[in-house]
Amino acid sequence: VAPDGGVSAYRVDLRTGNPSLISAVCFGGEDQSFITLDQRGSHVLIANYKAGSVEVVAVNADGSLGRRTAFVQDHGHSVNPERQTHAYAHSVRIDPSGHFALVADLGMDKVMVYRYDEQAGTLTPNDPPSASITPGDGARHTYFHPNGKWMYLICEMGSAIHVFDWNATNGTLTEKQRISSLPPGFSGVNTAAEVLVHPNGKFLYASNRGDNSITTFAIDPRDGRLTYLARTSSEGKTPRNFDLDPTGRWMLVTNHDSDAAALFAVDPATGRLTPRGGPMRVTYPFCPRFVPMEGGAG
Repeated sequence: VAPDGGVSAYRVDLRTGNPSLISAVCFGGEDQSFITLDQRGSHVLIANYKAGSVEVVAVNADGSLGRRTAFVQDHGHSVNPERQTHAYAHSVRIDPSGHFALVADLGMDKVMVYRYDEQAGTLTPNDPPSASITPGDGARHTYFHPNGKWMYLICEMGSAIHVFDWNATNGTLTEKQRISSLPPGFSGVNTAAEVLVHPNGKFLYASNRGDNSITTFAIDPRDGRLTYLARTSSEGKTPRNFDLDPTGRWMLVTNHDSDAAALFAVDPATGRLTPRGGPMRVTYPFCPRFVPMEGGAG
């Protein structure tokens, strides 16, 4: 919607699935990298990667986008002289309680924690305001376990997953494990991308750009720690993102640099991924998401 990006709202035809533009806004944030709705769907939270900032925009009753209700500019850097010279806000996610927003910042090697007012759409730094990770790892995306007690952070530059205990009362993160996102024995250049937890809470998946794989981990039901299970080819090059359908039986992976998407069947008992149907031609695919529709379709 603008040379430096923006956010658009679309109405979806429930008969055809076709979208039509309702509204578009751009408040000056540069290079949007992540967008999420709060639990009521009343506000959109946006991470601006190059700008190192986060903003919140109200959603009107008709689904159109309204005024900006919050803006936070982060400042800081880490050890990599090329990629961590300032803040790079890579993602923003609301915690299961709905009271906190967590921002994974690649440039600062931190997860910033903000108290979130869902009614007003405002962000206030928590006390403490952040959790730090291994210097140079490059925080990218977060994901909460269904029990709301554990949070997982995938790090792009370090190809690692950090496991945290999450305290939803005071908004604090306590790290207890760091594990490679790669299969044992891998050598070469890789950047990790996406992390998701299966709806049944038993498995975690991570994508690797370089190894071109989806790695499966078992989640210990006692403490949330991870154990490596398997490596599955992404059926293409550079699996930037993937998503699980609402049933947890299917996974859709976008292979960004091979212009293809791949579908996998998911075994909920073992976590195993099985390719189905071969790669599907999609030009420059980026981030797939399953969207719940009225009437139960999705």
